[in-house]
Amino acid sequence: MKRRTTVISAIAAVALIGGGTATAVALSDDSGSGAAAKSSVRIKDDNVSDARENADEAKGARITAEEAIAAALKHTPGVAAEADLDSDDGRLVWDVDVIGSARHHVEIDPGTGKVLGSHVEKDDDDDPARVAAGLKNAPVSASDAARAAAAKGTVTSVDADDDARSVTAWEVETTSADGTQHDWHVDLRSGAVTVDHRGGDDDHGDDD
Repeated sequence: MKRRTTVISAIAAVALIGGGTATAVALSDDSGSGAAAKSSVRIKDDNVSDARENADEAKGARITAEEAIAAALKHTPGVAAEADLDSDDGRLVWDVDVIGSARHHVEIDPGTGKVLGSHVEKDDDDDPARVAAGLKNAPVSASDAARAAAAKGTVTSVDADDDARSVTAWEVETTSADGTQHDWHVDLRSGAVTVDHRGGDDDHGDDD
């Protein structure tokens, strides 16, 4: 799965009175104030193989990529450019990037579909305006790409392929039951799903 580091301006552990637990509080909404809730989904990622970790993450997400994208767009209107299932300290989160007036990073609970927090990406290397222009009127959205690739396995990542001067496809990652990850191209115009041979050494099998 694609890993990414999210910079959050402040984090504090706050003990809940009488509860004996702690809640992470962060300045994580778009206005720079508010609290980011913790994901309801926890997984064990210590002393396990990558394949086992991948399988556990895919199985732990009751909310699909398509549903996470829909939740993010309801919270932050715009064009979805990326969705990644990621884990941080054993907690699973859908990270969805939405481009509107700026590039917004929205975190979705993969167990409930609730928004955990959001903030504006200020250190993004991509050109949000260029990516948004390439996706705005595209026949195949991020949700469409996730739906198209779902027949190949559990979708754990959807990302606009903007390596070239224009966006022509979606890069989609799926995870099989045994934790094997596969990379696919979903055409931005036709929705056709083909093997992404640039994905590395993963065993993709065939693309039938």
